[in-house]
Amino acid sequence: MSIMAVVFILPLFWVIFSSFNPSAGVGLKLPSTWVMENYRSVLSESKNVRSFGTGLLLSIGVATLEVVVCALASYPLSRYELRYKKSFMYTILFMSCLPMTALMIPAYKLFVMLHLMDNIVGVILFMAATQLPYNMWMMKNFMDQVSIELEEAAWVDGASKLKSLIHVILPLMLPGLCTIAIHSFTSSWGNFFTPFILLTSTSKYPAAVRLFQFFGTHGVNYGHLAAYSLMYSIPSIVLYSLAQSFMSKGFIMQGANKG
Repeated sequence: MSIMAVVFILPLFWVIFSSFNPSAGVGLKLPSTWVMENYRSVLSESKNVRSFGTGLLLSIGVATLEVVVCALASYPLSRYELRYKKSFMYTILFMSCLPMTALMIPAYKLFVMLHLMDNIVGVILFMAATQLPYNMWMMKNFMDQVSIELEEAAWVDGASKLKSLIHVILPLMLPGLCTIAIHSFTSSWGNFFTPFILLTSTSKYPAAVRLFQFFGTHGVNYGHLAAYSLMYSIPSIVLYSLAQSFMSKGFIMQGANKG
């Protein structure tokens, strides 16, 4: 495991060192002078800055949709005794195993028919739909941990099912909501294939696709590539750091209905 760790750490060191090296190459070496020229050059291009904004728009949009839709869709699966619930849940689990490459051909045809090609909103909806089965399964498991007695107490006080979901269940599911939001954000932020196929304008490419554009036909500026790659990893690192306390809690604490 130590050997494998070294193998994966060396490329990380290359990215860090090369991002501050004005004459970076393929080899791993400490820069003779540590400068910020690579970062200034990358940020001076409007396409690079725009790609970060587009990537954040896609990822935040998908994460928001996932949390809202999964909460509403998981409620009947968790609270109601449905006749075909077990079969439906296994169907959801099967859908989460479908490879993206198998879905892209019919999805491309559908986008052409609906005139959604090169449409960021359409890409957000498609990416949210592809992540929905897995996130719905997770959300249902989190919701099962909240005692129904708490919800029944809210009903006695006059709350509707929607109000009990918003004011009772979801606050107790905060670790689960953070987990699903982080999973949706990181999956969308690192998604290269879907935006590359469904967006035709290079000005609308998110950061994941823009990163590929550094490998041009006229060679690669490794310093710029390393600087962009390091900045590309910042949103995921910041998100994990901010939500680490919620991620470590796991499922909902038991005993909330005592007393």
